[in-house]
Amino acid sequence: MQEYPIKRGYTKEFATRMVDGLREFFDETAEEKEGHYLISYGSFARLEVYTGEKGKTLVVDSDSDMSIFDRLSEDEANAMVLDTNRRFRQYLEFVTGYNTKERKKKAEQAAKKTK
Repeated sequence: MQEYPIKRGYTKEFATRMVDGLREFFDETAEEKEGHYLISYGSFARLEVYTGEKGKTLVVDSDSDMSIFDRLSEDEANAMVLDTNRRFRQYLEFVTGYNTKERKKKAEQAAKKTK
């Protein structure tokens, strides 16, 4: 499980973007269970997203589908993993407002605070 902070100004439409982004970046309609949204796509056997405490963080929990390496050729499986990873990074930026570099910096700052 990973928790990502939401950029200031992005919290207003956060819940809507969280769900719409799944459809936009993964071409999947999420299954909703008690405020948690679940999809299965590419190398994700399960991708679950929901709002964190006070609606200011995105919580992501996922399970990888390692069986793709048994079902597909190595090149096809690797391409699927790369595509899924790219889509996930785009989704995170769309929802949180932070790019990869900014998310890494926020994570490092949070780790320093907990020490």
